[in-house]
Amino acid sequence: MRALPPVARAYVLAAVLVAVACVAPTLVDPTTPWPTVAVLAVLYLGCELVKVCPLLGHRVPEGIGSFFPVVLAAVFLLPPGAAALVAVPGGLAQSVVQRPAGVRRVWHAAQQAMAAWVAGRAYGLLGADVDPSAGVADFPYAMFPAAVAAVAFCLVLTALDGGVLAAAERRPARAAWKGLATRSLAPYCVHGLAGLMMAVMWRSPYGLPAALLVLLPMYISCWVFAQYHRERAAHRATIRALVQAVDIKDRYTRGHSERVGQASAMIARELGMADDRLEVVRIAGILHDVGKLGVPTRLLRKDGPLTPEERRVIELHPEYGHEMVRGIGFLGEARSAILHHHERIDGTGYPYGLTGEQIPVLARVVAVADSFDAMTSTRSYSRARPVETALAELERCAGTQFDPPVVRALVAAIGRQGWHPVVTSDEDLQVITAARAREPAAEAPAAGGAGEGGPAEPPPGLVGRQRDSVAGDDSGAEDVAPGSGRGTR
Repeated sequence: MRALPPVARAYVLAAVLVAVACVAPTLVDPTTPWPTVAVLAVLYLGCELVKVCPLLGHRVPEGIGSFFPVVLAAVFLLPPGAAALVAVPGGLAQSVVQRPAGVRRVWHAAQQAMAAWVAGRAYGLLGADVDPSAGVADFPYAMFPAAVAAVAFCLVLTALDGGVLAAAERRPARAAWKGLATRSLAPYCVHGLAGLMMAVMWRSPYGLPAALLVLLPMYISCWVFAQYHRERAAHRATIRALVQAVDIKDRYTRGHSERVGQASAMIARELGMADDRLEVVRIAGILHDVGKLGVPTRLLRKDGPLTPEERRVIELHPEYGHEMVRGIGFLGEARSAILHHHERIDGTGYPYGLTGEQIPVLARVVAVADSFDAMTSTRSYSRARPVETALAELERCAGTQFDPPVVRALVAAIGRQGWHPVVTSDEDLQVITAARAREPAAEAPAAGGAGEGGPAEPPPGLVGRQRDSVAGDDSGAEDVAPGSGRGTR
């Protein structure tokens, strides 16, 4: 316990003492149904051990979590103290990733024992029968006491979890408990229903075999759900790896992808998009620049003017990005947003010169978010502009370059929530300054270029200067001074 703060040590120790007080009377009670306690304890222990032991050549996904139907079945079949005792072996066997592992296992056993004891008391106080010698449970009238017991079980676990987070990680109490109960309530109620069905079948003439038949499909469903979460984690890791690759290659725009994803999600939420589509547009914003991996690094890091040939090469990055992610099925609509996020409403964008409604709606969202972040971020060739200036420029270009409803959505969202980027432009400036200081003199821009003597401020009215978009005119947020060869890329 040396790795834990003193407050956390005291908290865990207090939980252990309370758990011991819950189970101690059962150990000396001559009426304790030890055969039932032993079977349920071994069953719960087996459900936990199977996660760390190979199963048919494969391991159960780590995200499957604790299998609480067995503990809740004990709550419905046994006195509170005996139910608490059932939870101890499985709690001690739970897999943990972070250290100290022993303390964490003891903590799991103690909190589950306390939760089972409280749930058992709630179940008994509502008049439910917990006599193991009784016949078939009074079903469906036992559903209400069982539901209350499952809720009590959930509340005790989440309350203890929040407390240990606040003690061990020194989080504010409100932040530690925020959302724990609401996220956990539905799964615990499902586990409670499965535990009740298991208890009903246990007390039926068919006994333990019938109870196990209830348990098996529930365990399989938890396994499938954990597989789904593992796949989502793999998706997030894939996206993170792509974004990190872009940031490494174009270090002057570090954090740009995350900020565009954040702004895209704000717009989508303001437009009333469903949560699943909102996640897609956020991913599209994060990955919109992935095609820069196919652009020569010297062009992305060039401070001076771009030649027409260099500009044409950079204009290929949306198509490169689309080709890179075309085979990633879970991206869905995000692929079209990656391909078309440099199209313009008036048809002068690229790569295909689409106009108006021909441009996918997610691409229109990402285009606004992309230019907004370019204007409000410090780059190697431009300084950040105030948020109000950037929004005014977006409004000026609405109807020609940007979709007006999308611009209005961003203005409304920022007006209500403000703009609090996940990675700030100040951090970008520090990264840019450090990177430029490390570059050898041989890489300095040629005399007469825009980078001569350091970052140059472009002419007034030229905003949204980013290396990943080229408009070819001087008409707005993605503009380029005629003949200058710089501006947005």
